[in-house]
Amino acid sequence: MAIFLYICFLLSLASASTVVDLGYARYEGQTLSTGVTQWLGMRFAAPPVGDLRFAAPQDPLSVEGIQQATEHGSICIPTAGSEGRAVPAGTSEDCLFLDIYAPAAAAKNSKKLPVFFWIQGGGFAANSNANYDGTGLIKASGNNMVVVTFNYRVGPYGFLAGEEIEKGASLNNGLKDQRKALKWVQKHISKFGGDPRHVVIGGSSAGAASVTLMLSAYGGKDEGLFVAAAAESQSFAQMLNVTESQFAYDALVTATACDSSQNTLACLRNLDVNALQQKNVNRPHPGAKGKPLYLYGPTVDEDLVSDYTYRLFQEGKFIKVPVIFGDDTNEGTKFVPKSTSSVDEADTFIQNQFPAITRDHLDRINSIYLTPDQTKEFPGAGSYWRPASTAYGEMRYICPGIDLSSIYAAAGVPSWNYHYAVQDPADESSGVGTPHTVEVNGIWGPTNTNKKAPASYYTTNAGIVPVMQGYWTSFITSLDPNTKRLPSSLKWQTWGQGGDGYQRIFIRTNQTKMETVPQGQKSRCEYLTSVGIDLKQ
Repeated sequence: MAIFLYICFLLSLASASTVVDLGYARYEGQTLSTGVTQWLGMRFAAPPVGDLRFAAPQDPLSVEGIQQATEHGSICIPTAGSEGRAVPAGTSEDCLFLDIYAPAAAAKNSKKLPVFFWIQGGGFAANSNANYDGTGLIKASGNNMVVVTFNYRVGPYGFLAGEEIEKGASLNNGLKDQRKALKWVQKHISKFGGDPRHVVIGGSSAGAASVTLMLSAYGGKDEGLFVAAAAESQSFAQMLNVTESQFAYDALVTATACDSSQNTLACLRNLDVNALQQKNVNRPHPGAKGKPLYLYGPTVDEDLVSDYTYRLFQEGKFIKVPVIFGDDTNEGTKFVPKSTSSVDEADTFIQNQFPAITRDHLDRINSIYLTPDQTKEFPGAGSYWRPASTAYGEMRYICPGIDLSSIYAAAGVPSWNYHYAVQDPADESSGVGTPHTVEVNGIWGPTNTNKKAPASYYTTNAGIVPVMQGYWTSFITSLDPNTKRLPSSLKWQTWGQGGDGYQRIFIRTNQTKMETVPQGQKSRCEYLTSVGIDLKQ
């Protein structure tokens, strides 16, 4: 009996140690056998429903009693591929939840730990990296960090824009959700063992776009929310202002029959979420031949997003903190239709994504990328799929990263750039190559990314995981990817060191080395960067 009571006493102590009082709620986490404590599904803002649909995030509501933080919260509703779809399972309009992973003893320690704040991607149309497990990163750091993941609104729920939204609601709510979560971290992360003065933000794809938008938010105003940033496949999409976005608002109003209402915004807010979701689809931009990959995204609101990203950075309107930018070899292969078999089809795809592109731009791009000698044959693919993918990948991802690295280096701020070139046999044979954001499996570990890793990350490419985790956990904890890197791995030189300064790390299993950006890619990027503002990037 005494032993039983003692065990109960120990269990009660363990339980009590995972209860965190946030003022508005008390959450009880769970300590796992890995030695990591996790708190899942904690609210960082009020449910954005009813009158709060299309509104800026509000403070979370107070609740009584201890809330169990042992299951992920619903993720945010994505834009559908076709009309008539119901809200997908596991998603909800009530989705502003975050998860925290920390070493089991972290909350009790007087020394607070560095924090990694992860912004997931998904083209601002979905939460595509939801519920990643921070355990791998924590273990790789030697139990020396806290990991925060969270959801933010996407599609029209997060990025609907137009005159009615500007006057009666709020623009860029998905980005405001991100800042709400960052401010939540400043207020509460110390209760979980994290240091609010040492927060490093990171993200992939739209998450990396969000990193650049946080770096340039309010014209580069530093509110002390983070001390470094890592952007994986930073994405420079077209950005529209409120007037240019009006067509999407009007189309949604018409599709939902709210155009018969005197107050179209109130009508949209009063719609049942399934009725709204059934019409939540991509639609072509005015003048485009087809639909873009993503319709809704950050809006140039002359406030939070004061201008195009290229211009803000070129004018020095960004926060000066240590940064990592980088990309994968084949950034465009997952986006360009595999059937692309002509220059016209390639041009149509690019124009659908960047409607402001001119015939002169396309002619120049065609002369650079889409010549017959650059066509390649892959199973089930059109001959222009790969060259069109190279054009799109450099235009939207690789060249912006190169430009940002140069801008930071010129400003005297430590900047590292990477070229991720890990080859998976199946992806190589299909022609996908080293595709967009595949490096997340190396950074987080393949068991922590919801089973989306290529098979080789468990076999022939398993060795790249400790290399990547060494660089990233070193950057997160020391603001330098070299300080605590895997002892056997290469020193990663900053951009601007050696040669003509275009120095990046080439990452491939057993072949990692420093490389200079090839002259051909450098020249192509110089052109694409020069027209970036014309393309509204």
